[in-house]
Amino acid sequence: MSDVRVTIQRDSEREERVVTTGTTAADLFQGERSIVAARVAGELKDLAYEVADGETVEPVEITSEDGLNILRHSTAHVMAQAVQELFPDAKLGIGPPVKDGFYYDFDVETPFTPEDLKRIEKKMQEIQKRGQRFSRRVTTDEDAREELAAEPYKLELIGLKGNAGEAAEGADAEVGAGELTIYDNLDAKTGELCWKDLCRGPHLPTTRNIPAFKLMRSAAAYWRGSEKNKQLQRIYGTAWPTKDELKAYLEFLAEAEKRDHRKLGAELDLFSIPEEIGSGLAVFHPKGGIIRRVMEDYSRRRHEEADYEFVYSPHATKGKLFEKSGHLDWYADGMYPPMQLDEGIDYYLKPMNCPMHNLIFDARGRSYRELPLRLFEFGTVYRYEKSGVVHGLTRARGFTQDDAHIYCTKEQMADELDATLTFVLDLLRDYGLTDFYLELSTKDPEKFVGSDEVWEEATETLRKVAEKQGLPLVPDPGGAAFYGPKISVQTKDAIGRTWQMSTVQLDFNLPERFDLEYTAPDGSKQRPVMIHRALFGSIERFFAVLLEHYAGAFPVWLAPVQATGIPIGDAHVPYLEEFAAEAKKKGLRVEVDSSSDRMQKKIRNAQKSKVPYMIIAGDEDVANGAVSFRYRDGSQENGIPKDEAIAKILKAVEERAQV
Repeated sequence: MSDVRVTIQRDSEREERVVTTGTTAADLFQGERSIVAARVAGELKDLAYEVADGETVEPVEITSEDGLNILRHSTAHVMAQAVQELFPDAKLGIGPPVKDGFYYDFDVETPFTPEDLKRIEKKMQEIQKRGQRFSRRVTTDEDAREELAAEPYKLELIGLKGNAGEAAEGADAEVGAGELTIYDNLDAKTGELCWKDLCRGPHLPTTRNIPAFKLMRSAAAYWRGSEKNKQLQRIYGTAWPTKDELKAYLEFLAEAEKRDHRKLGAELDLFSIPEEIGSGLAVFHPKGGIIRRVMEDYSRRRHEEADYEFVYSPHATKGKLFEKSGHLDWYADGMYPPMQLDEGIDYYLKPMNCPMHNLIFDARGRSYRELPLRLFEFGTVYRYEKSGVVHGLTRARGFTQDDAHIYCTKEQMADELDATLTFVLDLLRDYGLTDFYLELSTKDPEKFVGSDEVWEEATETLRKVAEKQGLPLVPDPGGAAFYGPKISVQTKDAIGRTWQMSTVQLDFNLPERFDLEYTAPDGSKQRPVMIHRALFGSIERFFAVLLEHYAGAFPVWLAPVQATGIPIGDAHVPYLEEFAAEAKKKGLRVEVDSSSDRMQKKIRNAQKSKVPYMIIAGDEDVANGAVSFRYRDGSQENGIPKDEAIAKILKAVEERAQV
């Protein structure tokens, strides 16, 4: 046997090693059970891969992003094997790893039931314990078609080879542009074939390497995501490196379910999405309307202090405007179909406010003395989202953006971006979000307007501005809008979930398309730079994020009802109504529960409504001109003079405190 020289790369450490021909990646990392694959020349390989002379091999830990994807994709194969053992007529769709788990689509005669999922999970446990080997096998298109003749969806993927990832989400896990491979699940003792699937891999060495998994739910899903195709049944699951991590994840999901804004919205009577109106189109009820108004009013005040000017624009416009802006070229799929008006002229519901703001800028001549000009609008926009992705208030079809467009000179650009990003972060902190990182989205090489030089300048300017904030900066290659790069503010909520919040986008292109100009000090006409900025993103989505962040228990300034008066007896109702009237004169939102319910039920009702303060009054309180405070956690503070009690609530509002 000849010698083979390889380099083992672990982060910044390199180790040269001489091994014999036929040595596998598994041999290099023998005894290291946390390593599930290897990366060679940038490509992920199974541990069964035989290393070649001169190669650099990096270990892939199961806890890494790649390692978790391999674990979850392998578990998806085990699930598919279990399904076909229990339902032999089931046809295989696609089974990729996804964030925190995996799914697999099946064509079956009847939808899966919860009982079916229990049976499938039990069968998966049997397969896992058998320790079947995942074995990679290269095949030709012709042989694969013959071998998978009974799997029509796999045959379709073979026909899409090279473009499968574009044709169906997750399909690139099965078919790439290069060689075609099938993974066999082989019996640990006899090597007999137990099951097989078209797949690019890599996979874990054996099914026994799957430490912990659980099936979550099933749902309908159209083949290749198109409503024109057949509806399949999708089973979702999750898999983790340890049982403790699985347990923690399931506990996290349970907490997230309690905080689901759709559930809380109904329980707290904040908003609804009536079927009669349509999916993705919400109505806010009085209590939700209060929260939204307070959010908007505070935002308005802060914008006025920062020299923004308020504008308003209509909900629909002629299609020519969106041809001019480029939205009909680049964004038509996200727009509602046109309405034929005025002798065949197309009108569209607006998906963006920026073209209209450009018309406001261009309505008269502009001087350099007016710049930076900051135009701000609570503008309702409409985007056609597929029914499968609409999700409560966080992915809606109609929503209101707190949209600003800033027009400035090139010399003002860096300072204005810096001030804008600081303004955005400070305002988010005022609403109680504090854990941030920034994401820099750069040009999509297939979807952009303008020159490379302009994009490079815009991107570098944004990078420098982002770095000044001292927050982590994460690259997002190709994630920019067609007209310019952007900074996205990402925030973590109370249970550690990441949400994309504000965006700041630099745009040299729309001013060009709209021929926007201002008069410079020397009398020449110059092109302004345009900054797009949405702080909440959309009010509806931000409302949902805050609702889940606070689990419905808003800080006092945002709570729809800040205090509920609870009388010990009917005789104390007038006293509390006087207290409420005094508090309302100070701008507080106070109600009195004068219902016939017993006092303890009134307290439970107030707790369920997540009211910050319960104001309790009995004979002693009335005699002393005082009230008692009961808090959300059940603690109580007695004998507080009425004026002090009102002042205490006002202070919490002023400080935007949580109680």
